[in-house]
Amino acid sequence: MNFPFFIARRYLFSKKSTHAINVISAISAVGVAVATMALVVTLSVFNGFHDLVASFFTTFDPQLKVSPVSGKTIAADDPTLQKICSLPAVEVATETVEDMALAAYNGRQAMVRIKGVEDNFDSLTHIREILVGDGEYGLHAADMNYGIVGIRLAERLGMGYTFQGSLKIYAPKREGQLNMAKPEEGFVEDELFSPGVLFCVKQGKYDKNYIVTSISFARNLFSQQGMVSAVELRLKPGSDFEAVKSEMQRLGQGKFYVRDRYEQQEDTFRIMKIEKLIAYIFLTFILMVACFNIIGSISMLIIDKRDDVVTLRNLGASDKQIVRVFLFEGRMISTLGALAGIVVGLLLCWIQQTWGIVGLGRSSGSFIIDSYPVSVHPEDIVIIFATVIAVGYAAVWYPVRYFSKRLL
Repeated sequence: MNFPFFIARRYLFSKKSTHAINVISAISAVGVAVATMALVVTLSVFNGFHDLVASFFTTFDPQLKVSPVSGKTIAADDPTLQKICSLPAVEVATETVEDMALAAYNGRQAMVRIKGVEDNFDSLTHIREILVGDGEYGLHAADMNYGIVGIRLAERLGMGYTFQGSLKIYAPKREGQLNMAKPEEGFVEDELFSPGVLFCVKQGKYDKNYIVTSISFARNLFSQQGMVSAVELRLKPGSDFEAVKSEMQRLGQGKFYVRDRYEQQEDTFRIMKIEKLIAYIFLTFILMVACFNIIGSISMLIIDKRDDVVTLRNLGASDKQIVRVFLFEGRMISTLGALAGIVVGLLLCWIQQTWGIVGLGRSSGSFIIDSYPVSVHPEDIVIIFATVIAVGYAAVWYPVRYFSKRLL
């Protein structure tokens, strides 16, 4: 048996001559446990919000999006683009044309983003699952083009689920000079009709700005015949996602971006990661404060056990072994606190996941969800445990080294 560890374990659980040392040791372990629990719960809540937001984007964003590196559009028959779309792992590919335009309805106007897609767009995404209204999904019928409007944009324009008449869309002409005497001639005008539904992604980026329509309408409006802004892809089930993405990046190197869902919403998820990192750093500082109790506990223990140190030396223990006794003592306090904190933190996360004890609001429907989302990621637990152990061990090292030189 490891001699220093054996003695340290006896010291940890035995009664000291000064009762305050037992109390401070207990407080030290509890402080570390509380800080560890706070790290587990806080990071799991951030993970919950991250996964929740990702699930919203999943209903509208494609699995992979291929867009040109330079310029807004590229020819739809580009050979490299055709190679990417014809890879065996690709199940659905849809061309898109996307740009800004002005929408006008019953005297109200708003700058909008027109997204023209092919008829198989509902096979690419889960857009049918986020439609609200009595109508059905559709992009065109005969000579009419339908526009599926974001629910918040519909509110801004004073529309219902089914708007009466047509929605006027204006876009600047790509060619020619603007005649200041007749500025209206500098715009292409077209109209969209209601399919009887709106879409609700529950993300302002889409709900407040986007109109989904047919790609032929978008090409005519923006004078982009034979061009695409991007090609959106869905892979066959069971495909090696990373391998297929890497192959697409190799084919399109220098000419096309290949982005997954997280990269398409890079700004949103980067902000969430930064917020999570700041919370982690802040709580680590709190953990460091909690470890000051360990410094006090070990310092008092060393002073209390000076007579025992003399006895151990007489029995043949080396100075190195005696120092390791007190190092093990502090490390056990840190380790026990870390393990207890992780267990309690995981228990609280499970309770929140199961029963949603901590709610987001009292009024029903005030929030997208009723309680704080929680998602435990194993890698976070490993990082938390490593952080607590590192901070705890560092807190132990200083008092042991300092007092061993002066008192032992």
